Amino acid sequence: MSLTYTLDSPNPDLKLLGGNPEKRFLNRELSWLSFNERVLEEADNKTHPIFERVKFLSISASNLDEFYMVRVAGLKGQVAAGVKSPTKDAMTPRQQLIAIHDRVSRLTNYQQEIWVNLTNELRENGLSILEVEELEKQEIDWLDNYFMEDIFPVLTPLAVDPVHPFPFIPNFGLTLALELLRSSDNRTLNGLLPLPGQIKRFVNLPGDNGRFIILEKIIISNIAKLFPGFSIKEVGAFRIIRDSDIEILEEAEDLVRVFETALKHRRRGNVIRLEIESSMQEELRTFVANNIGVNKEDTIVQQGILGLDRINELISDSRPDLMFKSFDIRFPERIRDFSGDCFAAIQSKDIIVHHPFESFDVVVQFLRQAARDPQVVAIKQTLYRTSENSPIVRALIEAAESGKSVTAMVELKARFDEEANIRWSRELERAGVQVVYGFIDLKTHAKISMVVRREGNSLKTYAHFGTGNYHPINARIYTDLSYFTDDFDLCQDAGKIFNYMTGFAQPEALEKICVSPINLRKTLLDLINEEIDHAHAGRPAHIWAKLNNLVDGQIIDALYEASQAGVKIKLIVRAICCLRPGIPGLSDNIEVKSIVGRFLEHARILVCGAGQELPSAVAKVYITSADWMPRNLDRRVEVLVPIENVTVKQQILDQIMVANIMDTKQTWTMQNDGNYSRIINNRGTKSFSAHDYFMTNPSLSGRGSALKDVDVIPSPQSSKNQ
Repeated sequence: MSLTYTLDSPNPDLKLLGGNPEKRFLNRELSWLSFNERVLEEADNKTHPIFERVKFLSISASNLDEFYMVRVAGLKGQVAAGVKSPTKDAMTPRQQLIAIHDRVSRLTNYQQEIWVNLTNELRENGLSILEVEELEKQEIDWLDNYFMEDIFPVLTPLAVDPVHPFPFIPNFGLTLALELLRSSDNRTLNGLLPLPGQIKRFVNLPGDNGRFIILEKIIISNIAKLFPGFSIKEVGAFRIIRDSDIEILEEAEDLVRVFETALKHRRRGNVIRLEIESSMQEELRTFVANNIGVNKEDTIVQQGILGLDRINELISDSRPDLMFKSFDIRFPERIRDFSGDCFAAIQSKDIIVHHPFESFDVVVQFLRQAARDPQVVAIKQTLYRTSENSPIVRALIEAAESGKSVTAMVELKARFDEEANIRWSRELERAGVQVVYGFIDLKTHAKISMVVRREGNSLKTYAHFGTGNYHPINARIYTDLSYFTDDFDLCQDAGKIFNYMTGFAQPEALEKICVSPINLRKTLLDLINEEIDHAHAGRPAHIWAKLNNLVDGQIIDALYEASQAGVKIKLIVRAICCLRPGIPGLSDNIEVKSIVGRFLEHARILVCGAGQELPSAVAKVYITSADWMPRNLDRRVEVLVPIENVTVKQQILDQIMVANIMDTKQTWTMQNDGNYSRIINNRGTKSFSAHDYFMTNPSLSGRGSALKDVDVIPSPQSSKNQ
């Protein structure tokens, strides 16, 4: 099975698109669902090892949960507030919810179909998920002991009657609902059994035999120990998803305390989705739905198991044969050439590092060296997301404790990382770091690190600009760029931007870097208009961009105008794309592709041809923290950094961008109706994978093989629609 959908209203009249503003845009929410379907298709991709396919299925389920917690919750809030005005794609909030419900229904059915197939294939690979009836005698005996020692103590059986009201069920709360019969008087009783999230969902039976049983099966088989004197009439599992958005008022006086209060309230957010096992009978379903307070349209009866996000528990390092082959993550050769001295290496020449193919340890080393270098006097750092026990945070603490001036710009509003950010921001403050929380009405999403060092009789600044977060774990699975420079103008601009974030004073003049919400949008529009001017003058005109999301209507209309002027536009958009490519007279010069593979494409790059064919030495090349969405351009602090160093520019343009454009192995091409088609190889030539290329070739130092020598499919073909 594959998923075939149209992203907007049925049967759009594409001929009218150019003259009908409402048809120029695809719906943002449905476009995101299309991305999640592409992720799900990787779980059905037989060329991937089985554990990797399990991981893709788990990711698609987790993605969908977050989509409901945030996006669907927002739409439901609009409906409740009586909002009926349509978005740019001419859909009201109510219409979007109806379309989402239909789309998600098919998607979740496909997830369950894939899950069944995966369980069969896991069994073929020596990993079995068993029913109680399939267990051997010694396994049953072991489970009895395991239940009493490891499960029973943390379970709380709950009766529900007028004296015992229906309890609060937390977000993602997986719960068994029961109708019980008391043997002494044949009286029925409704009961609940919440399943603690701290217990593993898939229990590995003893022995090295790859045999598992799911937690619910163990509990149901031992229900008499939890409700003595009762027998089960009906039982079924349900799971809820709650609204998890946080709203902060501008007049908040103590932002940290406000967030702590808001996080407590979020745990009790409204139920957005109730998922019920199809095995649960109608009367018990009604009992659950009525007590939770959800209507029929938010109650989903699901075939198969609930909570597919947790199937990643099955993945074990003991079976490397069922995972992608490991590869050597390289430490940047330039810094190795200077015996690990980051500052000496940067002085020699600007450095670009391509994660995860090149190690994120270089970013950590940059800050650790700064912390321990007696010549360093100040460090400034933005922190949006980072890991538990973050080496970045440790380096900042070490620097502060050694007497250096350290400033950390911490974004409390990083969704789902708010609690962690509050925790380690206090740890930073205790060490003497000056912690700043930025703007109430803007998220600080820029990724900047700045080190000021005394060299001779003057101070010299070194800067790091990133497309991804300062998160060592994510840096192993996200493709991102780290740019190190001592360019005077760039470093001066970095200092002004930090002053803007900490002192709220808008910089009077920036030499090279553009910042949202000040001038990043205008700069993008100016760059697009420059290519339009080149096209009108008869010169080559090109735009290449690599993004996570393309949503902003003004930018999309500018790209349409550029296409109509003759600008050749290639867009690599991983997830949401509200632009329609390839429509005659509107966007026939625009190509859109999405790469979904082993790593999560995350680097954001913009290339403008500047009157030359691409790739070209005179092209304008930028890296950025910003996607092309209204939130990034208008409601966040983001940066657009020009790459002027000749070697670094060549590395980004001739290697990274060309490799992504050439990719034929993990690419989906977007059609003008919003559907996506996977590229397939019907010509017997070698498929090219950008990920494989960067895993097997040396770093971006230019010492690797030239992409022009790679044998790839000359003209990609498309397979089934998604």
